[in-house]
Amino acid sequence: MTNWISGPNDPVREFLRRSGAPYSVVAQGLRGLVENWERVVNQVVQGYNLTFDDYLNDMDGRQLLANALELAPEEIRNAFLPRVHDADLRIRLNLVSAGGCLWGGIVAEEEGWSEETHWWYFERPRNPGPRLRAELEAM
Repeated sequence: MTNWISGPNDPVREFLRRSGAPYSVVAQGLRGLVENWERVVNQVVQGYNLTFDDYLNDMDGRQLLANALELAPEEIRNAFLPRVHDADLRIRLNLVSAGGCLWGGIVAEEEGWSEETHWWYFERPRNPGPRLRAELEAM
């Protein structure tokens, strides 16, 4: 499995390359996406101290992870799914409804996002830090 993840025929890395992801994201592949998501989850659990734009970027990272998992061979996907599932459970305990798509209804419709399948775009931290709280209150 390790050779495949590092190999040149990695469909996840190819997807990330085509998506315009930075070299560091491409180089880390699926493992990096999972580790990044776990980092974001920890930030949300502790009280998300970044901005709304940062939060949107982190949720876009969760979308990249979802797309990458669909492309990964079953053996690789199954190796990472327990970690993703655990992280998703942890973060969902620390989120509340955003009252709509964080990117807006038009984007949600264009992308085909729904609250059930793309929940990360429809929820926000229960305990936002001061910057995010101020931005959310101003919306």
